Amino acid sequence: MRVLHFDIIGGASGDMLLGALFELGVNPVVVGQALDSLAVEGIHVHIDPADDRGIHGTRVTVHAHEGGAHTHHHHDHTHDHAHPHAHHPHRGLADIRKIIESSRLPAPVKEMSLAVFQRIGEAEAKIHGTTVDKIHFHEVGALDSIADIVGCCLGLHLLDADGVSVSALPMGHGTIDCAHGTYPNPAPATVELSKGMATVAVDEPHELVTPTGAALLATWKTTEAPTTGSRIVQAGYSIGHRTLDSRPNVLRAILFDSPKTEHQAPDTVLELACNLDDTTPEIIGALTERLMAAGALDVFTVPIQMKKQRPGTLLTVLGRQEDRETLLDLLFTESTTFGVRETVMQRTVLERRTETVSTPYGDVRVKVGRWKERDVTRSPEMDDCIARAKEHGVPARTVYQAAQQG
Repeated sequence: MRVLHFDIIGGASGDMLLGALFELGVNPVVVGQALDSLAVEGIHVHIDPADDRGIHGTRVTVHAHEGGAHTHHHHDHTHDHAHPHAHHPHRGLADIRKIIESSRLPAPVKEMSLAVFQRIGEAEAKIHGTTVDKIHFHEVGALDSIADIVGCCLGLHLLDADGVSVSALPMGHGTIDCAHGTYPNPAPATVELSKGMATVAVDEPHELVTPTGAALLATWKTTEAPTTGSRIVQAGYSIGHRTLDSRPNVLRAILFDSPKTEHQAPDTVLELACNLDDTTPEIIGALTERLMAAGALDVFTVPIQMKKQRPGTLLTVLGRQEDRETLLDLLFTESTTFGVRETVMQRTVLERRTETVSTPYGDVRVKVGRWKERDVTRSPEMDDCIARAKEHGVPARTVYQAAQQG
């Protein structure tokens, strides 16, 4: 089992996370080609070798041409310090969804990217006292930030790690300038997006963790730390654009290989449940999609008979404890329930990996589950099966069975 650990030494932003993934072997050409498939023009990812306090690594700069204005984006300028007058259309979530869904990105990357934007939108809505559908993204809706988020999600997908852990996030002090004016440091959006994450106060007057960086890490995080005895496979260093006062402006990514055990150690999962008897199925369906986009591990419903034999629905949500507030917010605002039951439970999951299998109909990704040193289950990705089936005019089940036989 491979766990990707992000050691946030100097800070975390979209471009620094992208640089770290490149350091670990993600192919920049593949990422660039994927970004070219977005329904926009003018994105270019520039990669340079860089050093900070004797540490050598990669520095990434995202260039974007938008509305005739050229901007360059890096982690110290997430709030547009460098180009306060550059033209950035204030896109809404629907605009960003259209850009991402019309691309040639793999389905899991589209889903993960949209989950990051959904998380950012909910944080902004809470800060500004409005709703997600009324939020117009400012800097995060600009092309450079869209490229950051999509590129990072694609990079993580290509790296194919089984889990992600994150060190404490460094929090600076003072104030920063952004599109809304002068804000406290860290920015309110960063604070909201960092809920559930460990933090550490540092003596730096600069923005260290950006909203984009916080949203990506909060969406990706699956475990607190690699298991004891994990072997370091590879490490990489991404260098930021600003020289910090007290520390190197470096983000380190370490890929660990967990030791093989007789069985997977149980992890902790939060179960949220409520009974609904006055909510239409369509509303429950919409709520299910929102919960999954917000980080729920699973959502399912069961028909039940309530008091006086009224038909109802038992809605159950499985999630991580750090996502508790976000999931509860959705349950109370998007359904008619007056109460949610909470249970913390342990679960044992199979060690898993993803393989690409060649079939007569093309390549299909297959998720392989492993138990006690033995592969016990194979599950082809249905999105791939459907796509190959359409290309060859055969039933999806035919492709699925061919991939399962491997």
